[in-house]
Amino acid sequence: MCGIVGYIGESQAAPVLLEGLSKLEYRGYDSAGIAVYDGENIQVRKAVGRLKVLSELTHDGATMPGLSGIGHTRWATHGAPSHDNAHPHYNQTETIAVVHNGIIENYLKLRKRLEQKGYQFLSDTDTEVVAHLLDRYYKGDPVEAITKVMHRVEGSYALGIIFKEHPDKIYAVRKDSPLIVGHGKDGNLIASDVPAVLKYTRNVYFIQNEEIAVLTGESIDFYNVDGEEIQKESTAIDWDINAAEKGGYEHFMLKEMYEQPQTVRDTLNPRIKEGAIVIEELGMSDEEIRSVRRIHIVACGSAYHTGVTAKYIFEGMARIPVEVDLASEFRYRNPILEPEDLVIIISQSGETADSLAALREAKKHGVKTLGIVNVVGSSIAREADRVMYTWAGPEIAVATTKAYSAQLIAEYLLAIKFAQVRGEITENEVAGFLRDLQKLPEQIEMLLSNKEKIQHFANRYIAAKDVFFVGRGIDYAISLEGSLKLKEISYIHSEAYAAGELKHGTISLIEEGTLVAAVITQEDLYKTDVPDDTANSTNGTANSTDSTNNSTNGTANSAKENALVIEMGPDKEVWEEGNMICTLHSFRLYDSPGDVPINEEDMYTIDAGRYMDRSKFLLMQVDIQNIDYKGNPDDGSINVSRFMIGPEEDGGLGDWYNSYPVYLSEAGTGETDYYHVMVDEGETKSFTIGYYVPVKDAGELRSKCRIMVGEQYFEIPKTE
Repeated sequence: MCGIVGYIGESQAAPVLLEGLSKLEYRGYDSAGIAVYDGENIQVRKAVGRLKVLSELTHDGATMPGLSGIGHTRWATHGAPSHDNAHPHYNQTETIAVVHNGIIENYLKLRKRLEQKGYQFLSDTDTEVVAHLLDRYYKGDPVEAITKVMHRVEGSYALGIIFKEHPDKIYAVRKDSPLIVGHGKDGNLIASDVPAVLKYTRNVYFIQNEEIAVLTGESIDFYNVDGEEIQKESTAIDWDINAAEKGGYEHFMLKEMYEQPQTVRDTLNPRIKEGAIVIEELGMSDEEIRSVRRIHIVACGSAYHTGVTAKYIFEGMARIPVEVDLASEFRYRNPILEPEDLVIIISQSGETADSLAALREAKKHGVKTLGIVNVVGSSIAREADRVMYTWAGPEIAVATTKAYSAQLIAEYLLAIKFAQVRGEITENEVAGFLRDLQKLPEQIEMLLSNKEKIQHFANRYIAAKDVFFVGRGIDYAISLEGSLKLKEISYIHSEAYAAGELKHGTISLIEEGTLVAAVITQEDLYKTDVPDDTANSTNGTANSTDSTNNSTNGTANSAKENALVIEMGPDKEVWEEGNMICTLHSFRLYDSPGDVPINEEDMYTIDAGRYMDRSKFLLMQVDIQNIDYKGNPDDGSINVSRFMIGPEEDGGLGDWYNSYPVYLSEAGTGETDYYHVMVDEGETKSFTIGYYVPVKDAGELRSKCRIMVGEQYFEIPKTE
């Protein structure tokens, strides 16, 4: 996404342009440039790479004096990243300069015509066509020239333009690409997004499609595509300027992840009043809600994924049929829309081109439309019949986090509201749903507090080249978003599937080293997804292997004969001794899942192990030697044995470790067995779950042992 900034006023323009462009870096770019009128000519400076290169080239704008100018950050679409292709672009006589965000769809045809008339092109871009068209139609009146160009170009565009012959003005034009105008004390501005102008003003105008803005240092005038003057009202932006800064975080995405609890509160709490859902800006009467016969949810990317979730919510709660469409496909499939349908358009910015086009398609059919957006006054907010705001504040990172969460909250609130009005849920159920929603901020905070554990897990699977996410129902919708996030942030190939579809062809792609993440959050579906005869990883993921191969890192395996199940309870105590980590765990034993436990009371084991490198540990075999058995106590007291991890000659640690096993009698075989549980505590305290054998058979291992946490099983492979 390209970024545009323009300024005219009492201050030097170049520093203002560079400052504004720095607030648009989140949009992604490969080059940057600015054009400033210096009193005699329009001076242009461009640089490939980061904005810092342009700042250094111009000494932070000091070498480009002038009170008016335009700036641009480019994301290459037509032509490779290069100095020539960077914006701004001149006409041939360098009396007009243009910056552009969007795509001119008929630029090749226009370029050919202009070349036939003698115009020479220096770049591969579609934007240079606009500069030459303006030159062709300019006869002294910039607005007249601009309107003629607007009638001839096809596609989407936001334009910033300066004319040498009109140095006291800058011009802005919009069609299907976002552009705002800011009115400040010391001058006026144009920009692609609000953060670029917040330092200078909070009063902005949202330019609508096919409108022109003419800015001087003191005034702003607006015109339609026919050159007729129109009136517009400004909007006050109430964002905290600090919300558009990184605030000490390494990057915007991390900051916005940690803003999710507050975002959920801001979207949720104002809508819950005295135990009822009140969405004031929605403006839908109960009768209108009851009249809805079908809902169409239309969105792109992550917003589309929230729509998939909303389908399950609306159909489950409100019993309204729901269709979910990608906005880019909606208008091309000739949708069947009935008068009593409701089309919901979801977009963070409210300017998503495909979503906006889908909204207009729905309005052509005469159906009711509702926009769920974050930006007040955005195109979708203005053009939809009804609107609901998510109040997530500015989301700077391209990969959405907090806006996604806020959209989900908005959809849940809508679904509960619709279900309540239509009599599909009781007042008690509404109260229960709202209580659960209000718990979410604290639950998200608790999840975010596990940063180190999450980082450890990520490091553990960093080598994965292919990742599959699977889930059922809402979990499938979550899987879609998880897969998208992994692709756009980590550049790792990933796909998401409904759990039952994995076996239909896709399973042939799963091989050793493929990571399969199973999302299971719905209790009523748990037994469907995780049958009792399947052992599953305690962390919800599986490293796929051949059905005959067992892995020590969490592979799901079928239960085998003579398997022993250990149900882990909470840790009773954790302490350190030197470089040893000791943990007291509670557990119960079962011969098989679902059986009556062998031991009626909780039993305990103490883990002790030296800090180890887990990557090396995975390559080791557990080898038990010289168990030091001190008798068979009748009182069930703890006894001491010794064990070795990895024989020294096999590259293991080669040291002895003390183990404190629990004394058990009649452990499924009628024999006296000793078991030891070691739990993976992270990269620096790396343990695995192990078990030991009857004392009389110290040289052999039991055939199978499985750990059960809740209803998930972790099966330990046989050690040869």
